[in-house]
Amino acid sequence: MPHFNHIRLLRYASLFTYACVGIPLLQYETVVAEMLERARPAYFYDLWLGCYLAFGLVFWFLTHDMGARNPSGLRRLVQIALLVLLNLLAIAVGWLSQSGLCALLLVVVSVALPWILNLHVGVTWMVLQNFSLLPLFASWPTYSLSLAAWQATMYLGISTTTFVTSLIAKQQAEAREDQRRLNAELRATRALLAESSRLGERMRISRELHDLVGHHLTALSLNLEVASHLVSGQAHEHVRQAQSVARLLLSDVREVVSQLREDDSIDLTDALNTLIEGVPGLRIHLELPPRFTIDDPRRAQLLLRCAQEIITNAVRHANASNLWLSFERTPDRRLAIHARDDGRGAIQLRHGNGLTGMRERLSQFGGQLDIVTAKDQGFSLDAWLPMEATR
Repeated sequence: MPHFNHIRLLRYASLFTYACVGIPLLQYETVVAEMLERARPAYFYDLWLGCYLAFGLVFWFLTHDMGARNPSGLRRLVQIALLVLLNLLAIAVGWLSQSGLCALLLVVVSVALPWILNLHVGVTWMVLQNFSLLPLFASWPTYSLSLAAWQATMYLGISTTTFVTSLIAKQQAEAREDQRRLNAELRATRALLAESSRLGERMRISRELHDLVGHHLTALSLNLEVASHLVSGQAHEHVRQAQSVARLLLSDVREVVSQLREDDSIDLTDALNTLIEGVPGLRIHLELPPRFTIDDPRRAQLLLRCAQEIITNAVRHANASNLWLSFERTPDRRLAIHARDDGRGAIQLRHGNGLTGMRERLSQFGGQLDIVTAKDQGFSLDAWLPMEATR
């Protein structure tokens, strides 16, 4: 199923379970009659239906972006508030229907817990929400407190299975994202190595042509020059023609060597385009010079590592939807990197290992790094790297 990943399937399965829980509501007359027999008002059916529908709407809204990266603090508070509301609505359904349907709704809630809370908090929440049904179960006429506890424990086992399934799905999603990122970095590095190998091979061929063929042709020209003074007549004419061919060959070899040495820079275009492919949830707008080549392999690798760190920061920490990344050459023979995202920013910037490493690598080549960020104003980065020779 190419259009459905496992996160969507998990969400749809939860919504299907929720829909099945509402099957008793389809038997309107039977449900109302049972309520009247137990001396409960008929309008409880309408309240039951309202709480059930509200539960579905809240759960749908809560899980519509399930799997989103690093939600903001406000978004996290809203998610927790919605979880509390789901618990209250489930308890209300159980109290109005005097049934265990509330516990089945809490099983549905357990699907969302690993995506919103960390493991320890999620497990605690799941246990507490199931045992919050103890007073409800104990209020039923034929139930004692111990039987209510057994009932809650039974539903806790079902919730645990659902919780663990959802947790595994979350871990697999994170593992796939890490694998995608590593694959992109490896493919970009492979493209850089291919460029370096191409450069090394061209340099080797140019040296071989210059040192071997060029020297031999020079020696041949000198010998032909000597021979031209030792012969006469028709033989002299043939020697002169051989001299002309030797000079022409030597000129061609020198021209080929010069061309090979002229194109001795590494093209970073393919490596950078490979690096930005398939980043989930982030649209990268990349701008490069018309012909983005670097003479120094170490500087080329540094630029690739800087781009990797910028993308990782936008994905993991900024919670950005767009990243604008551009490279340009400045008149003072430096290469500038400009990056800007539309993420949440930060009130106070904390330099982690990635940004610290980027600053240290740039300083080794005399470069510099400037970072500007503010809460809800995104993340802006500018870096400058002196270049020995660029084209």
